Amino acid sequence: MIRNISVGIDIGSSMTRIVVGEFLKGEKNPRIVGIGESETKGVRHGYVINIQDAVFSLKNAISNAEKSCGIKIKRAFISIGGITLNGDISSGIGIVSKADGEVTNLDVNKALQDCEDNLNLNNKKIIKVFPISFKLDGKEILGHPEGMRGTKLEAKALFVTSSNSHFEDLLEVITLAGIEPIDIISSPEAGSRIALTEKQKMVGGALVNIGSETVSLAIFENGNLASLHSFSIGGTDITNDIALGMKVSLENAERFKLGNITEDYSKKKLDEIVEARLSDIFELIENYLKKIKRNELLPAGVVFIGGSANTPSIEEFSKSALKLPSKVGSTEIFGNVKTKLRDPAWFTALGLIIPDNENDLYPDGSLKNFLKNIKNILKSNIKQLMP
Repeated sequence: MIRNISVGIDIGSSMTRIVVGEFLKGEKNPRIVGIGESETKGVRHGYVINIQDAVFSLKNAISNAEKSCGIKIKRAFISIGGITLNGDISSGIGIVSKADGEVTNLDVNKALQDCEDNLNLNNKKIIKVFPISFKLDGKEILGHPEGMRGTKLEAKALFVTSSNSHFEDLLEVITLAGIEPIDIISSPEAGSRIALTEKQKMVGGALVNIGSETVSLAIFENGNLASLHSFSIGGTDITNDIALGMKVSLENAERFKLGNITEDYSKKKLDEIVEARLSDIFELIENYLKKIKRNELLPAGVVFIGGSANTPSIEEFSKSALKLPSKVGSTEIFGNVKTKLRDPAWFTALGLIIPDNENDLYPDGSLKNFLKNIKNILKSNIKQLMP
């Protein structure tokens, strides 16, 4: 009997995490059959700086996951994050091709392709396209334009992009570790499948992933990703501040950050140090929300994921700084089962194996370029292995 297995790989700046799920007949969500993790080497601020070290880390995590589930891992969904991950908005126009003026999927893709053509990619790789809005003959369309009749279709779309070199280095690490990438998915999109409900995505909400060296801010509206930005700051900055301010080792500073402080140290001083660095993070978020005119205007508020989402009092600090409802992400897909995957540090890896309910609308060129990248890197790796 063939098992329906899905694997998600999240290579973070501090930890590489792998989740192996099995889809059983009649079940909406997968049953987790294995996990693996290892400390990440060769990655800074979410991008690869040493391919050999990153491959070694990934192979360790794969080995741990394979021992956990008893399955040989060959293919996987891969997350991409890091400081170069951002969202670029662009507009485009397409002329309806059918004689009777009926809009087809081809017309939608042509309008989205024009959006891409009008985008200044500047050494960026498109990860995914999220249509934001459409107009037909100047009138805004609610929903999908396919089947409507008109002459000129205007599109506005968000392009999730990453540095070209970062994208290619990530693919090289994956392929050198012996894994065939099924798809590359942005970390915020993967995490949102676990931490945000469809209602939260519809009315307007923010997903903030506080990783060890980066913070990503993703805004969802009308069911889709509407804005995305990454900041070069993270949980490691909080840990370093605690180590300096309280004169403790980095290991103890990390424990203190997560609330495990001993009686020998002042909790008041710890709270002051943590709040000061969180204030820096929230100031960056607030300034960006002002820039896109969404400050204090997200009914679903802010949901935190990532390893440093576990910092005590983060919800209260956020409510005060951002003046929005705030909470640490949680998931109901495990029912009452106790598992470490309830930790929001695992939500990106877990979200990779959760089915996507959205209709993906890629401009043809983007998907072809993605497949071409994989083929080129596979060729490069084969050459390296030849005598």
